[in-house]
Amino acid sequence: MSADVDERSAERTRPPRDGDRAQYGVCAFLVLLGGAVIVDGLGIPHITSGTDPVGPRAVPVILGVLLLLAAMVYAVDVARGGRGEPEAGEDVDLSQGADWRTVLLLIAAFLTNAVLIERLGWVISGALLFWGTAFALGNRHHVRNLLIAVTLSLTTFYAFAIGLGVNLPAGVLQGIL
Repeated sequence: MSADVDERSAERTRPPRDGDRAQYGVCAFLVLLGGAVIVDGLGIPHITSGTDPVGPRAVPVILGVLLLLAAMVYAVDVARGGRGEPEAGEDVDLSQGADWRTVLLLIAAFLTNAVLIERLGWVISGALLFWGTAFALGNRHHVRNLLIAVTLSLTTFYAFAIGLGVNLPAGVLQGIL
């Protein structure tokens, strides 16, 4: 009796011999992506200089070849019955549905930012985005969150302007910032 139970449990834990066929779709996608990267990379004009003897073609071609290699290795793994472990969800209860209130509040924060960024500027709309995101995710320290949000939006505004040379919209604060 116990031998039958052991045999049945071993059959349930053993991966199927033909592999998970859906994973071959991922392999095909990697092959298509790798091929597209190689073709696009070969279309770059071959220009070399004293400081760059390799030219700009090398990186896309190498990445494309690596994508093709990854697809091949993955296909062999799937053919041998390899399977990824299902996501455990860390501290998330996977038996529960999505928290649509949080999702909708996050969407509202992003849409508010998108609508107001040109009118009010990044500092104000970014602060609303950061504050709204913290609120949507359950943090109820409103004043502290607002101070952190303003600090984050000012920091990112100046990091983009000074560090990257990208000017974010100043909006109503034009001339003040």
